[in-house]
Amino acid sequence: MLDKLEKKIGRFAIKNLTNYLIIGYVIGYLLYFGATYTNLNILNYLSLEPYYIIHNFQIWRVISWVLMPPRQNIIFAIIMIIFYWQLGTTLEKTIGTFKYNCFIFGGILFSVLGAFLLYGILFSVTGSPVVGIGAFFSTYYINMSIFLAFAVCYPDMQIMLYFIIPIRMKWLALVYAVLILIEFFQNSWPGKVAIIASLLNFGVFFLATRDWKKISPSEMKRKNEWKKRVEGTRSSYSQSPPKGQANTGRFSVHKCEICGRTETTNPELAFRFCSKCKGNHEFCSDHIFTHKHII
Repeated sequence: MLDKLEKKIGRFAIKNLTNYLIIGYVIGYLLYFGATYTNLNILNYLSLEPYYIIHNFQIWRVISWVLMPPRQNIIFAIIMIIFYWQLGTTLEKTIGTFKYNCFIFGGILFSVLGAFLLYGILFSVTGSPVVGIGAFFSTYYINMSIFLAFAVCYPDMQIMLYFIIPIRMKWLALVYAVLILIEFFQNSWPGKVAIIASLLNFGVFFLATRDWKKISPSEMKRKNEWKKRVEGTRSSYSQSPPKGQANTGRFSVHKCEICGRTETTNPELAFRFCSKCKGNHEFCSDHIFTHKHII
């Protein structure tokens, strides 16, 4: 589906999207650290609060919450910005600009939908509007989804944690996954909804990058046919060798349908199945490109 969409609207994808995210993070941190020295806390007007969006028509909150950074000191903020800039730019080059756009904006969309869903549930339970939902939604889990997606693409890449400790991405991702699970079970229901909604894009990404073809019915059928054919070949060769072939106690698995040669009689040949023939038909390297296709 994404491939078809990319052909139609791929030209509208934002290139170097990570750079814009980093600029937003920098603005958010400037507002956050500026609020600690002034009495003006602009971040209160940027959070993802469905109540203010619905009742006060503060529509900008639908996207402005992306500027709200995780609460960190300035040193860790700088490290986080550099680290996620590297991950994001590499991930965009790996999966493509359009799919990376879908990944990032999908995480933002799922978070917004999760906030409104949470607001609706709490409103139906309490019977009154609820304020404070925005505290559960920030860029923390968006960053986490980028990290986990990168770990899926490069599980064996080694990084220097805190510029000192060498560790592979898959083990660091496993540690983060355990921490997320602990945080999930320790959180209240609003926190659980925020975690699920914010990381749902990673779930979609993980499922979309798996090779489901190997467990598809057609692939299972092909494997079963191949297994039966190999077992039949073994049984036939175990009873008597082919004409002109000495009985060496060995059996052949591959056999050309044109000349009848096998890897036992002619070990110098390579054998391949033809993808254009209907069914499983194997040919030697001399006939794989010259035989008449079986339709």
